[in-house]
Amino acid sequence: EPRLSAGDMAPTWSGVNLVDGQTVTFPAVLHGKPAVLVFWATWCPYCKAFMPYAGKIQREYADRGVQIVTFNAMERGEGDPKAYVKSLKFPLIAIAEADDIAVQYGVKFIPGLMVVDGNGTVTYRRGWTDLPPGKKVAEHWADEVRQALDEIVRQ
Repeated sequence: EPRLSAGDMAPTWSGVNLVDGQTVTFPAVLHGKPAVLVFWATWCPYCKAFMPYAGKIQREYADRGVQIVTFNAMERGEGDPKAYVKSLKFPLIAIAEADDIAVQYGVKFIPGLMVVDGNGTVTYRRGWTDLPPGKKVAEHWADEVRQALDEIVRQ
């Protein structure tokens, strides 16, 4: 069972971006810059709570080349991932049908949430939470992500 932790090299992958239909490959997509990785599904209340914060982080770190790379995983045919991504209204990559990538990354619970540096090394992975879905847990995760990014972009 893979379980990526801080210090591990994130596995390579390629997938189709729901936003523009282009093929994306990792780690090439990083262009040597950090990224926030989010595994999500349309039905997941924790994911819905966090996504607006991912948008804020994207705006705050855009000038440092930080991207939000997301993976539609565990969707189970329930929603319309492409429509959901369009509704978010911030620049992101959204990899379609990413169940296999979730398995490679050891993501069993969504949102899977990680930060990688420009080389593709994991520097942060969210821990377990017993907070209910909503603003409080989303802000907690967003603060952790910002701390992780600040440690990399300062270097």
